[in-house]
Amino acid sequence: MKYTNKILLGALAVGALSGCTDDSMLPYDVGAKPESLSQYEYLNNYDVLKSYVDRTENPNFKLGIALAATDYINGDQVYSLACSNFDEMTAGNEMKYASIVSDDGTMNFSTVTSFIDAARQAGMTIYGHTLAWHSQQNNTYLNSLIAPIVIPGEAGNGGYCMILKNATASANIWDAQTWYQLPTPLQSGTTYTLSFMARASAAYNDTQIYLQCSDGGNQEYPGGFNVGTEWQQINFTFTPTGATVDKIAFNFGTAAINIYIDNVSLTGGSATESLIPNGDFEDGTITGWTGWTPGNFETISEDGEGYSTGGGGVSLEELITNGDFEGDNETSYVIQSGGTTYEYVTPGSDGTGRALAVTNPQVQANDYGSQMIFNFSPAAVPGDVYEFSVDVRADVECAITTQAQSTPGSYLHWNMFGDINVTTEWQTFTSTVTIGTGAEGLEGLGAVALNLGNTATTYYFDNLSFKKQVENAGGDQTIEMTPEEKKDTLTWAMDNWIKGMMEACGGYVTTWEAANETVSGADTDGDGWYDLQSATNGDPETNFYWQDYLGNEDYVPIVTKAAEKYFAEYGGNPADLKLFINDYNLESWWDGNQKLKSLIHWIEVWEANGAKIDGIGTQMHVSYILNEADQKAQEDAIVNMFQLMAATGKLIKISELDMGIVEKAFGEGIKTENVTFEQQLKMAEFYQFIIEKYFEIIPAAQRYGITQWCITDSPAESGWRGGEPVGLWDLNYSRKPAYGGFANGLAGEVIAEPSASVSNE
Repeated sequence: MKYTNKILLGALAVGALSGCTDDSMLPYDVGAKPESLSQYEYLNNYDVLKSYVDRTENPNFKLGIALAATDYINGDQVYSLACSNFDEMTAGNEMKYASIVSDDGTMNFSTVTSFIDAARQAGMTIYGHTLAWHSQQNNTYLNSLIAPIVIPGEAGNGGYCMILKNATASANIWDAQTWYQLPTPLQSGTTYTLSFMARASAAYNDTQIYLQCSDGGNQEYPGGFNVGTEWQQINFTFTPTGATVDKIAFNFGTAAINIYIDNVSLTGGSATESLIPNGDFEDGTITGWTGWTPGNFETISEDGEGYSTGGGGVSLEELITNGDFEGDNETSYVIQSGGTTYEYVTPGSDGTGRALAVTNPQVQANDYGSQMIFNFSPAAVPGDVYEFSVDVRADVECAITTQAQSTPGSYLHWNMFGDINVTTEWQTFTSTVTIGTGAEGLEGLGAVALNLGNTATTYYFDNLSFKKQVENAGGDQTIEMTPEEKKDTLTWAMDNWIKGMMEACGGYVTTWEAANETVSGADTDGDGWYDLQSATNGDPETNFYWQDYLGNEDYVPIVTKAAEKYFAEYGGNPADLKLFINDYNLESWWDGNQKLKSLIHWIEVWEANGAKIDGIGTQMHVSYILNEADQKAQEDAIVNMFQLMAATGKLIKISELDMGIVEKAFGEGIKTENVTFEQQLKMAEFYQFIIEKYFEIIPAAQRYGITQWCITDSPAESGWRGGEPVGLWDLNYSRKPAYGGFANGLAGEVIAEPSASVSNE
C-alpha cells in the first residue's frame, strides 16, 4: 500500500503563496522508496526545523539555508521550504563577483535587489556571500586593469613585408596579379575579415581584391582600395557564395608601381587564428603567395621596409634566469672560493617563496676570497646600458664589494657598482651602468662578482635582476605596472565592488563574508602557519588572487574597511554590521586542525592591521566515514575545532554544512541510489553529533547560526558533489533521515525514533 501524507501535500499550493507566517504548514511529502515506506514514516512526526531552536537560550541564532536566489525570487517550492524551515538565506552564486561584474567592469545588481525585496517581504535575513574570494572572479576585467600599458608610436618602417611589383602599366588590372593559396576552401555563407597594412611607391586608386577558385569556379569581387605613400590600414569584410574559394588575389596591373603589404590577417568561420600564417613576413619569406609566373609580381622586401609602429623608445631585456630563486635553474650564477656554501631558504624578501642564502664561513684574506657571481651574454660593448637590482640582507651588518669580470672568475675591473651596504633587514639595492671603452669602462663585461670575503656571515639574496636597455627599432612601447601601481589599482577595484554591493543592499544585509577561503593547506615558508592562497600554490588560469597584489597582511583589512565605510554610507547601522572570515577543512583531523590554527593566526595579523573581524565561518562539507577509526578521528577533530573557535571569543557560524558518505577517509563518495537506509541513519546521527557539539561547546553569545548548504540531494549532473546524498530532502522534496538527525541536533534530543509501522488508509 502507498503511504501518503495527504494533509502536507494539500498544503503545498497554499504554502507557496502564504509567505513565511504559517510554520505549521509542511508542504512536502515524507515518502520514500516503495519497498520500505514504513522505515520513513517516523519523519512525519517532526515539525519544521526552525521550531527546534531554543530562542530563549539562543535569541540571536539564525538557522540558514543556501539556495539559488532566482529560485527564491520565483516563489516556488524552494521559497516555501526556505520560509517554513529557516531564518536566513545564503545565495549560492548570485552575490558573487563573477555573477555581477562584466568584462568591462560594469555591475548589474538587479538579481541582488530582487532577492532582497523578496526576503524583506518574507521577513528573512540574508548572509552576504561573499565580498572577497579568489574564485568566481571576472579574470578578464581584473587582469585588464593591471595589464601592461601600451604607448602607440607613430607609424614607420621596420622589419619585412611583401612587395607587389609591376614594372610596366597595362590596360588590364589583372595583368599583374598575386594571390595567397589557402590550404582548404573558405566556408560558403560564412563572413570573413581580411585586413592588412599597405603603402605604395606612388598613390594608386585602382587596386582590387578578388576571390578565386583553383577548380575554375566563379570569381567573386569584395571590392577595391586606394593606397597612398604612407602606411594605412585596409579592411574588407566579405561572405563567399561559392563553396570552393581558396585564393585571395590582389590585382594591380594598371600602373607601374610597388605596393608594400604587411600584417595580413584573414579571420572568420571556425578558425581561432588567422588563416594566413606569417602575415607579418618576419621570417623573411612570402610563403603561400604566388602568381601565374611565381616571383614575377611578388617578392620579400629588405629588412626595414615593412610596417612598424613606434618611433623607437627603450625596453628592458632581463639577462638573468631564475633571479627570484623560485626554480632550480642555476645557469646564471656561480658560488665559489673560500669554502663558500649556499642553500635555498624560505621565506623570500616579500614574506613568501624562496631566497638564496650564501655563507662565507670565515673572514678571507681578500674581499674576493668568497664570491657570489652572476653571468650573462652577450658581453657588453661600449654604449650598452644595464640596470641592476637585488634584494639583500645578512645576519650581521656588513658591506659587499663588487667586481667586474669578463666570464665567471676572469677579472676585468675591481669596481662594478661600488659597495653594497647590507643590514639585517631586507633592502633593495639598484644601480644603472653605462659601458665605456677598455677595462675601466667595463667593455667586455660578461659577469659580476659580489665579494663576500670581508665578513664571516650568511648573506641572503632575492629578486636578482640584471637588465639591458634595448633601443626599439619600432613598435609600441610596453610599460609594466609596478607592484605598487597594481596594488593601488586593485584596491580601487575592490573598493568600487564593495561600494556597489553595499549600495544595492541598502543596509538590509548586515552580516557578510568579508573573505572566503583565504588559507591554503601548506606551509612553504616554514613559519609554522599555512600560507595564504596564491597563484604560486593555486590555479592562476581559473582564479584571481587579490592577496598576491594587495599583500597578505593588507588584503582583508582593505576589504573590511571598505565594507564598514559603505555599509554606513548606504543606510546601515554600523552597530549591526558583522564581518566573517569563512573557510573549509577547518575540521581537518589529518593535520590536527592546523588549517584552523593558521586561520586564527592570520585573523590576528589582519586585526593588527586594522581589520574588523567579528566571526569565523566553518564550511563543513563533510562525509560520514564507514570506517569506524577514521570516523572517530573526524569526530574528535570536530570537537577540537569547536573548542579552538570558542576560545577566540568570536561569533561562530557553520556556514555550508552538507554531508556525503564514503567507505574510508578520502574515498569516493557513495552515490545516492547506493546508500542503504541503515547508512542514512548513520548520516543522521552524524548530523545530530555535529549540531549538538556546536551548541555544547560554543557559548550562547558566540552562536551566530548554522546554514545547511544543500536543500536536496545533488543531481547526477551537478558540479557540486554530483549524485551524492547531500540534502536533508531528496530530489522530490521528501524528508530524509538526515532531516531527523538535523532536527534532533537542534532540539538536543531525539524527537522521533525510526518506526516499522505503516499508515493505514
